[in-house]
Amino acid sequence: MSKRQDQGFEHPTSSEITPREIYRDRRHFLAAAGVGAAAGVAALTAHHAQATPAGGGQPAPGKLAALASHKNTALSTTQTPTPYKDVTTYNNFYEFGTSKSDPAKNAGSLKTRPWTVVVEGEVHKPRTFGIDDLLKLAPMEERVYRHRCVEGWAMVVPWLGYSLSHLLKAVEPTGNAKYVEYITLLDPAEMPGQNDPILQWPYLEGLRMDEAMHPLTLLTFGLYGEVLPNQDGAPMRMVIPWKYGFKGGKSIVKIRLVEKQPVTSWMRAVPQWYGFYSNVNPDVSPQNWSQSNERLIGQGGGFGGLFSPRVPTQLFNGYGAQVASLYQGMNLTKFF
Repeated sequence: MSKRQDQGFEHPTSSEITPREIYRDRRHFLAAAGVGAAAGVAALTAHHAQATPAGGGQPAPGKLAALASHKNTALSTTQTPTPYKDVTTYNNFYEFGTSKSDPAKNAGSLKTRPWTVVVEGEVHKPRTFGIDDLLKLAPMEERVYRHRCVEGWAMVVPWLGYSLSHLLKAVEPTGNAKYVEYITLLDPAEMPGQNDPILQWPYLEGLRMDEAMHPLTLLTFGLYGEVLPNQDGAPMRMVIPWKYGFKGGKSIVKIRLVEKQPVTSWMRAVPQWYGFYSNVNPDVSPQNWSQSNERLIGQGGGFGGLFSPRVPTQLFNGYGAQVASLYQGMNLTKFF
């Protein structure tokens, strides 16, 4: 999004529009952090053919490697998936820039092979997995999940992956394992957004152990029947559908089981806004904007959903029947 001299804004595509009040609050945070909005590093040359759109530029379905899977309808929503183009061009992936369009433009620099993931900490069998080992660790499933961003927009995405619990069981957690933290790649040459001190890099997120072991928590390798595009977190990311999207770390290189609750990247940056749990909750809005409603990207209303009515936010993003018991007795206003 670019600012015109008359203080208006130009939007290359309708789906790049974030409500102005949210945009303004995020900009205030970035200004307070002493960084500019524009990434100062040009996009680098694409290196990895498998996870890079053919011909560069905007991706299209059928251009990346197919990833075999079977549909898990029991864990899928029946809502219509968001168009592929919106899923792959409207992203928050600050490692490649702060604009929604930056990841699709800049992520061609990311090399996704070779790729290893270290799993360590409170486990009996620490191990370093190659990406091919991880792809074969458990049957790949397609699950259509609702995705909710803390900025107030939502998508429906057909992810490919398997429950994180398969990986955790393979390394045999010890009795001291209370939390799982996951850490993404640190390489400013491949991730030009890391040249800006927006957050302390590498990006770190975490879950409580029972959240991590829940069947809905998806270790994710693809979407729309293909491997993940770089801008969506290739080659492996986390997806937790009842939490805000920033809990899903992308391009993960390390998973550590620990005894104490991790201090996540956003908690460290803006603790008054971002809690450890970050469950989708219409009644709790620690940020400067309401979480009571959301806009579904790419569906209805024309122009990519730009004029679609906002709809009420669902507690736990609509997954309350599956996950509410995890938080029984907790004050969700205090533990947001």
